[in-house]
Amino acid sequence: MAFDSSSECAICALHQDPIQYQDHVISHSDCWMLRHHSNPAPLLGWLLLDTVRHCAGPWEFTDREMADWGRALKHACDLVRRGTGCDRVYTIAFGEGAPHLHVHLIPRFSSDAATSAWKVADLYRDVASGSRDAAAPQAVLEFVKQARSEFL
Repeated sequence: MAFDSSSECAICALHQDPIQYQDHVISHSDCWMLRHHSNPAPLLGWLLLDTVRHCAGPWEFTDREMADWGRALKHACDLVRRGTGCDRVYTIAFGEGAPHLHVHLIPRFSSDAATSAWKVADLYRDVASGSRDAAAPQAVLEFVKQARSEFL
């Protein structure tokens, strides 16, 4: 089922008004926006890769999006690994909060049980509720600045 782009789509709203989020945007192309999770960020290096076009998931990709998907995803995961030193990068896309493809790229550290498997959902909720500290906003801005330099 295709969703139409509307003011109710939070991802479309972000793309239409990027000034509010510009500090967190790492790169932007015709197909993809790569951004750091906004504050409060659950973890330093928790990135999101969005389709620029309103699209619910890969089954709606254009030929161009499909041809570039692997490159964009690999590059984003490489940024997470280099920027955080994590052991793995979880790639998760639910699409329930916003029916617009935005893939969460989550650093996984074997030394931090809070980042293991489904526990990242608890970590996310704990940061959102304030019961766990978020990534330091200044560290997030530094991460974004460093990641942007890789696109120059």
